[in-house]
Amino acid sequence: MRLFLAFIAGGLFGAGLLISGMTDTKKLQDWLDIFGDWDPTLTFVMGGAIIPMAVAWRLTKTRAPLVGGDFQTPQEPKLERKLILGSVLFGLGWGLVGLCPGPTLASLSFGGWANITFILAMLVGMIVTPKIGQYIDTNPVAE
Repeated sequence: MRLFLAFIAGGLFGAGLLISGMTDTKKLQDWLDIFGDWDPTLTFVMGGAIIPMAVAWRLTKTRAPLVGGDFQTPQEPKLERKLILGSVLFGLGWGLVGLCPGPTLASLSFGGWANITFILAMLVGMIVTPKIGQYIDTNPVAE
């Protein structure tokens, strides 16, 4: 049952990305270009995702998951150097190529070599990142 619900949720997520246009590189780049030919439509798509999710998070405080277990409670957020560096790198990568991991996975079947190259680069980044994180942890910046 858990895998079936995950499959349904993933299918809905992918369909939503496709219908909203988030799998279109040009549309993403136009949304990121706030000083040029800005296309605000994806702002509404993101708002349409954030609002129901905020409600869902509120409901998890009084309910249990349908497939058993517990909802994970977020830890106290810490603004660390690794978080800042990771966020900057993620944003730069997204802005430079106009691809975000979720929409790129959703468009793998029709996106061509650019999407495949992006996914491969993302996987390499996911393998290399923990090693960089260990280096940052063991080599603090001199104050």
